[in-house]
Amino acid sequence: MDRGLLTAWVAGYERAWRTPDGPELDRALARLFAPDASYLTAPFERPYVGLSAIGQMWRSNRQGPDERFSIAPEVVAVDADRRSGVVRLEVRYGEPPSQVYRNLWVVSFDAEGRCTAFEEWPFWPPGSQGSYAHGPG
Repeated sequence: MDRGLLTAWVAGYERAWRTPDGPELDRALARLFAPDASYLTAPFERPYVGLSAIGQMWRSNRQGPDERFSIAPEVVAVDADRRSGVVRLEVRYGEPPSQVYRNLWVVSFDAEGRCTAFEEWPFWPPGSQGSYAHGPG
């Protein structure tokens, strides 16, 4: 694991979020996540475990492949020995943006570069309303 691989994984995550529902999305998720991966949408939330659960969560929390958003990721740290890293993102929805939030991702990988554990720490601007299981971040 290095910064380049983590950056490439984040780009694959964004591409998958923009992928139409169906077998193509299932294949994209299988490239990103190990079969028994866990996906935590916020601290203290119950994780989604396994590709099926992660896929169902994605499908129920996105507007579809045409959802208008942008993400600006920055790799903050990588631990090659543990095959893990931390990414900070700013996510903007709509054009012009109607919702903005920042997010930290803590991500661990297997030897094939698939995520085994994904943990989000989402933050919204003061006075705005956020949702823990919404969006690409």
